[in-house]
Amino acid sequence: MKTDENKSIFTKLAENPSARKGIVIAGILGILLIFLSGLFQERGSDGEETASSEETSSGVEEYTDALQQKLQEILSRISGAEDASVMITLEKDAEQVYATEEKKSTKTDGDTTDDDAQTSYILIKDSNGSQKALKITEVLPVVQGVVVICREGDDPQVQQKITDAVTTALHISSARVCVIGSD
Repeated sequence: MKTDENKSIFTKLAENPSARKGIVIAGILGILLIFLSGLFQERGSDGEETASSEETSSGVEEYTDALQQKLQEILSRISGAEDASVMITLEKDAEQVYATEEKKSTKTDGDTTDDDAQTSYILIKDSNGSQKALKITEVLPVVQGVVVICREGDDPQVQQKITDAVTTALHISSARVCVIGSD
């Protein structure tokens, strides 16, 4: 009997034009609220990703500038390279390494054995409640090449001294170092 009463209540609501309008309006408002909450969450996460990539790129620029300054200080102590200008190029941006967890399972079925491994990132909650992967370390970019310009850069002895200093300081091959004399 309760189902008959419930049906009669729903039937009465469906037959009443003002009740139908109210239900439709409430449904549209509910969908609109869900849509708007999704927009606000996406904007927040995009902003976080943008800030993270900006931090990484500014960190790489700071790293490059610091390398150039240190190398310029070292080269300024070499006779013939006191006025050296240095430019360093990097192969790629810094690389983030995240903590992972690997789950292995082995299934034995008669004569066959199936090994299955699943790797997933370890997630932590942020102060604002969002989940992020746990960063273990940041691998600094590798030096791709170095250009040194100085007044006596055309002198083979000065070139050799500069090349030796750069290759030793940055642990790169001499093929990645270019020393040029300035006018």
